[in-house]
Amino acid sequence: MHIIRGLINLKPEHQRSVVTIGNFDGVHRGHQVILAAVTQKARELGVPSMLICFEPQPQEFFDVFNAPARLTRFREKVELLSRHGMDLVLCFKFDERTRSMSADEFVRVLGDRIRASALYVGDDFQFGHDRRGDFAALESAGEQYGFEVTNLRTFTHETLRVSSTRIRECLAMGKFELAEALLGHPYTITGKVIHGRQLGQTIGVPTANIPLHRDRTPIYGVYAVEVELDGRVQPGVANVGVRPTVEETTVEPILEVHLLDFEGDIYGKTVRVRFREKIRDEMRFSGLDELKVAIAKDIQTARTYFERPAP
Repeated sequence: MHIIRGLINLKPEHQRSVVTIGNFDGVHRGHQVILAAVTQKARELGVPSMLICFEPQPQEFFDVFNAPARLTRFREKVELLSRHGMDLVLCFKFDERTRSMSADEFVRVLGDRIRASALYVGDDFQFGHDRRGDFAALESAGEQYGFEVTNLRTFTHETLRVSSTRIRECLAMGKFELAEALLGHPYTITGKVIHGRQLGQTIGVPTANIPLHRDRTPIYGVYAVEVELDGRVQPGVANVGVRPTVEETTVEPILEVHLLDFEGDIYGKTVRVRFREKIRDEMRFSGLDELKVAIAKDIQTARTYFERPAP
């Protein structure tokens, strides 16, 4: 997998790619149908497969605090795309220049700069300034520049339309099994363990602190989790949120994980946290004593979850 930051870094060997375009947040099963078609066509033609995306995502550029919470950070998305066989990610910086790009300008990027061999998009794809470009415009561009345009219809799972919005709703309700069915993989957060304020140590519950690097997250609360660490899977209990009991001001949400029956130094290590069951919402407690009691109950609830027979 190779990441291309803007057209200035586009090289001749990147041209003639089979292309798809979009946020691909979560790389869910609907996205995977598109990726499978793109990679198969690229293999047939002997050219690279390419995803075109934008950072920040357009909705974040217009209103970062009200944009949908991301299912995956850019790095996590790239890892998933690589897992599904994509060769290239062409990432545009979404700024005023990109925002004002007309549909015709974007078409010329596909035809003149990338020289696309084929293009695959979802059934609701729009592009260009004020989203004035549509599938008919892409078909016309394909005829002009000689690339095939394919419209891949909505993918459904048991009559449910698979979308990032639907998955966010499932996660907010703690429906992790349904979210996994729509994603095609467990919902996880990957990050590096950093040094925190050591508050967990002082109350007898050491935690691994993992910054989320985002203003919003699709989940808030306390969860039973599995943590992939050094090739092993450790059960744990996690809190995702802003720690209202100990933080006096609003902060970015953070992921804190207490590994059950584990001893060791994991600072600086990258871990993957797999969410399995919601225990409760994040709450503000009157003080550390009340918080300690709640954490003890959370740990017991997580232990009970992991002691259940596998379905």
